[in-house]
Amino acid sequence: MQKLVIIQSRAIPLPVENIDTDQIIPARFLKSIDKNGFGDNLFRDWRYNVHTNEPNPDFVLNNPTYSGEILVAGNNFGCGSSREHAAWSLTDYGFKVVVSSFFADIFKGNALNNGLLPVKVSEEFLKEILSDITENPEKEILVDVEKQTITFNDKSESFEIDSYKKICLMNGYDDIDFLISRKQAIQEFELKTQKVYEN
Repeated sequence: MQKLVIIQSRAIPLPVENIDTDQIIPARFLKSIDKNGFGDNLFRDWRYNVHTNEPNPDFVLNNPTYSGEILVAGNNFGCGSSREHAAWSLTDYGFKVVVSSFFADIFKGNALNNGLLPVKVSEEFLKEILSDITENPEKEILVDVEKQTITFNDKSESFEIDSYKKICLMNGYDDIDFLISRKQAIQEFELKTQKVYEN
């Protein structure tokens, strides 16, 4: 996974509440176990006309005015089923951060496990960000993983993140990478334990 330390980027506004995982990646696209390619079908039923398969010009991802590595969504993002493919599709599309005022717990865990940072902000801050980037799409958001802050319009809020997941994100580790990074410490511990038993 790529390292996430400082993310400064324009953002894409999606002011819809209760976006569930089936809207993020519809179930009919879950046939692959490879993480690649899921971004093509991110928000598929919103991005494309179901009958003609043509891009929906009214959907924000099809609007060239908006771009960036940060998705700003409405309250209760990632609810519904526990499919990990939702996080896969967001990262494969190119998002590094999702901002909302609430995340479903399972989605939050899946996101962190796949190098996607869910940033929970207050409802007031979320409304300000959504309103401003909709009107001024060139504005950028700054997310500092180490300081656990998100800054927009010279205003900052802190966000919570599990300390272990923070280490993983900042170093680009998955769970196996983290264990490998601790290999020497593990070996030293095993050696000490072995000596204790031998004595």
